[in-house]
Amino acid sequence: MESVLPGLVQEAQSTGTLRGLPTGNFIDGAWQVPVGGAMMETFDPGTGLAFARFAAGNADDVDVAVRSASAALCGRWHSMSPAERGRTLHRVADLIRTNAARLAVVETLDSGKRLVEALGDVAGAANCFDYYAGACDKHQGETIPLGPDYLAYTLHEPVGVTAHIIPWNYPLSTAARGIAPALAAGCTVVAKPAEQTPLTALMLADLCLQAGLPPGVCNVVTGTGREAGAALVRHPGIHHISFTGSVTTGVDVMQSAAPNITRLVLELGGKSPIVVLQDCDLDNAVDNVLGAIFENAGQICSAGSRLVVARAIHEQLVERVVARAQALTLGHGLRNPGIGPVSSVAHLHKIAGYVERARLRGVRVRTGGNIRRDPDTGQGWFFEPTVLDDLSPMDEAVQEEIFGPVLGVQVFDDLDEAVALANGTPFGLVAGVFTRDFSTAHRLAQRIDAGQVFINEYFAGGISVPFGGNKRSGFGREKGLEALRSYSRTKSVAARL
Repeated sequence: MESVLPGLVQEAQSTGTLRGLPTGNFIDGAWQVPVGGAMMETFDPGTGLAFARFAAGNADDVDVAVRSASAALCGRWHSMSPAERGRTLHRVADLIRTNAARLAVVETLDSGKRLVEALGDVAGAANCFDYYAGACDKHQGETIPLGPDYLAYTLHEPVGVTAHIIPWNYPLSTAARGIAPALAAGCTVVAKPAEQTPLTALMLADLCLQAGLPPGVCNVVTGTGREAGAALVRHPGIHHISFTGSVTTGVDVMQSAAPNITRLVLELGGKSPIVVLQDCDLDNAVDNVLGAIFENAGQICSAGSRLVVARAIHEQLVERVVARAQALTLGHGLRNPGIGPVSSVAHLHKIAGYVERARLRGVRVRTGGNIRRDPDTGQGWFFEPTVLDDLSPMDEAVQEEIFGPVLGVQVFDDLDEAVALANGTPFGLVAGVFTRDFSTAHRLAQRIDAGQVFINEYFAGGISVPFGGNKRSGFGREKGLEALRSYSRTKSVAARL
């Protein structure tokens, strides 16, 4: 990869694109022109310019893909042993690593994220397929003791054709974390990536075919949420939906799935607190607060967007965070700056609106708060790393997901207040706790209402640790062995001997 990467970066920087990018839907093991013939453009957030065209699929394309996945569910994929499925997923992981440089450069062009972050996402996607490859022949049922005259046991069966609605902030890694366990469980897949970032999901489906997945097992239809996504979630041939996105769209997905009694896993974002106690390792806390909110320009569902800090160290900690934030450089993701662009011009102005309204309310903006362009080119959609200090519990910047590089600071005087602030939003995705007191850390982990709690390292864990939210952050769990249960249905068998 090291020998290929510089050439790909140079090509992308000099031409604004890469040769050979996918343009069609990937259905039944082949590239297909959209039924309606319509095409769309995808934009590089680092320049604000279109760099590729792709299929604008619709309900007809979705129907073709679902029919293909349904047929594949009963074909060679069904007859493969779990161990053979595992070997196939291992080959997918190997191909991801072989193509890591190209995948990462495309991900940077499509999403805007820094190249180093995109490379990390590609590595994570490969690890994801390896993890579930190893789980294929270990996802086993159990026997139930009913006495000597009976035999009772359970079986895990694939739930069927699964739909995956993939967000724009982590296109490849979110695709992998849903597709890999679905395949491990024996399901087939129809994925719909976000219209802002369609390319790496298409490339992943092609790699799956190269690895030996039968045609139709993994399909990708691109297009808008209105035309392609809505058709997918309401299709009667879909048996399970995994959706990552906004609360509003998640509600729409639930309503669309209801008439078909389609199973759901919903990950709907968060407003995650980082609770920092007075006795913390301050250097470690500063490092983690910065990474939790400014990685991927804050466009992370589980971003640590609220710093809930003990009053005794509030000013010291915020001063250090502000100084580090001010030192972050802006620039195109291919140059690996301190922070990259946000996803679109519309999202840029949404973030700016939150900060401007905070200013008008009298909130102290400790740093940042302004729209910027790439200092080298004068292009792109950038927002300065921003810190809003000493917010009240019901402030808009506390209660609503900004989804950008904006950190809100809240101050507490005792642990009960810290818990109240941490739990004081409609969301409950993740939380962080920083303290040297191990007992206190675990007591806080029990009291904070979140699907996952990080102690002394934000984003700790990995593919083996279940992930998902409470409250308006959604329900169901992805990652870990829990994900296999999402893509399986349990059958019980009881027999009199």
